[in-house]
Amino acid sequence: MSLYLLIACAYLLGSVPVGILLAKMKGTDPRKVGSGNIGATNVMRAAGKAIGALTLVGDILKGLLPVVVAFMLDKPSLIVAAVGLAAFLGHLFPVFLKFKGGKGVATALGVYLGLDPLAVLIAVIIFVLLLLKWRFVSLGSLVGVAVMPLLLCLRNAPNQYIYLVLIIGTLIFLKHKDNIRRLIAGTENKLGRSKQRD
Repeated sequence: MSLYLLIACAYLLGSVPVGILLAKMKGTDPRKVGSGNIGATNVMRAAGKAIGALTLVGDILKGLLPVVVAFMLDKPSLIVAAVGLAAFLGHLFPVFLKFKGGKGVATALGVYLGLDPLAVLIAVIIFVLLLLKWRFVSLGSLVGVAVMPLLLCLRNAPNQYIYLVLIIGTLIFLKHKDNIRRLIAGTENKLGRSKQRD
């Protein structure tokens, strides 16, 4: 498979609006509910926990599968990183939704799983501990994203992977700018509360 085809396929897979497609089974559109985001949290709000959970799995797979394929094709680290970035950008800027996508945490998780599952496990543990302590999904997600470059450095990952997670992390923080403002102001939604944002 050529490099350009591989990257194009990764982007197109990342662009698939899993949450919207699944929510339609319940006769709803997450873009018209709550925050309007197409990620698992808002899909759960719009269509229920089961559909939300399936959306989470689907969005993770969008990031994981292209990276796994790149590894199976024995592509070098730079190409693996490019494929992972393409899938992630597909979710953030999906061609099927006029380039208006989600915030990218679940798809980033899929990319990270393909790169280094152990580092992801550590980041997920940190996320869970923060969630249990303060019940802010956004805080746990952002801290988990922030520690990934350090974890990959400690695991002696290729530099291309470290650059990749830095780029992804920066984009995720930008997508969560409103959440960050609310965290600072003390008005961010806590897990279990039915406010209209995420």
